[in-house]
Amino acid sequence: MRHSISKTMLLFAAGLLLSGTASAQEVSQERIVKGLGKLTAAAPAIDLEILRQEAINGGHKPMAELPNWKRIAKLPQMVVEINFENDSVAIQPQSYRTLGLIADALHHPNLWAYKFLVVGVASSTGDEKHNLELSEQRAAAIKEALSTTFAVDPQRLYAIGVGEYLPIEGSDTAASNNRRVQLINLGVFKSKS
Repeated sequence: MRHSISKTMLLFAAGLLLSGTASAQEVSQERIVKGLGKLTAAAPAIDLEILRQEAINGGHKPMAELPNWKRIAKLPQMVVEINFENDSVAIQPQSYRTLGLIADALHHPNLWAYKFLVVGVASSTGDEKHNLELSEQRAAAIKEALSTTFAVDPQRLYAIGVGEYLPIEGSDTAASNNRRVQLINLGVFKSKS
């Protein structure tokens, strides 16, 4: 990804297909909690390396067409576009408001018991290997910011980068809306106490 993301917005998804857009004025802790808190069944066990390899080997197929991703595609999730410095993992200052809202929601009593998968996705602009590495580093940067700056337990967060794979269905893989971070509710968090 050699271009910076042009704006920050939250999109809430019923599954992989994004049903609506919330502008910066509409984004609230309440909407995030409501969007991520609709887990009605036990989430499947996941293996990050299997998910990563399946995304890479699946080419540009949507999440719902890959066996292991399909198992988590219907879990409560939201897609977040975070501004990063161009070709960097440095989060732009204006995106910390969005991260703060996400962190507040993750601290909310309705979500504090859940763990989340942070999926970094890139557009197909640029070199494939570079996109994969950058998406992974950006997912890790989101996890780190949430855990260090906003005190979200890092054991509740799993970061994975899938490069330019898993594009939004029906979109051009080079489109800027494929530069995104996706949060998926993975179910109940069990601390090691």
